[in-house]
Amino acid sequence: MDDQNVGAQKDAELVKAVVEGSMAAFDELVIRHKDRVFTVCYWFLGDHAEAGDYAQETFIKAFRSLKKFRFESAFSTWLYRIAVNTCKNRLKSSEYRKKKKTLSLNRPEGHDENPVNDNLPDDCPSPMDELENKQMRERILEAIDTLSPEQKSVVVLRDIEGLSYEEIAQITGFGMGTVKSRLARARLALRDLLRSERQYEL
Repeated sequence: MDDQNVGAQKDAELVKAVVEGSMAAFDELVIRHKDRVFTVCYWFLGDHAEAGDYAQETFIKAFRSLKKFRFESAFSTWLYRIAVNTCKNRLKSSEYRKKKKTLSLNRPEGHDENPVNDNLPDDCPSPMDELENKQMRERILEAIDTLSPEQKSVVVLRDIEGLSYEEIAQITGFGMGTVKSRLARARLALRDLLRSERQYEL
């Protein structure tokens, strides 16, 4: 059994334990998934504090809904779906749009370290291949922020998290063709934006 299947089996055991009343099991689920949930929220929202708040909100929603989990997908897939929807709702809120008008997406002081995994596996070229230093990470973060929530979903899940097209389809509810076409359009938009910025600097 590969590591992914072993992890999914362990998650399933923990979910069953939580439903039976074990808070320790839920704490372990949080520990197992908190970094990746935070990463998704960070790349959606572009801010450490907001990412922390909405990662926490994701786990609160997951805990409240855990008895409804039917094991029709991996727990991680289900959790990603909650995180993506939570962040998309935040992006569409009037409060967030007002904040975006007055605040930049620069990282707060004291948060210079990279909160995400620099290894971004993919089988075809993407702007993420250029994720080689802090400055480029900042530019890519700001470029991703220009995408629609739907395009942002597929880019973050595929190019940041390295999920399969099948997993992304399960998480987003998009058809496979829609996932691929939105990813292609989003990557093209990101490449054009990053290319134009480099030309402007020259």
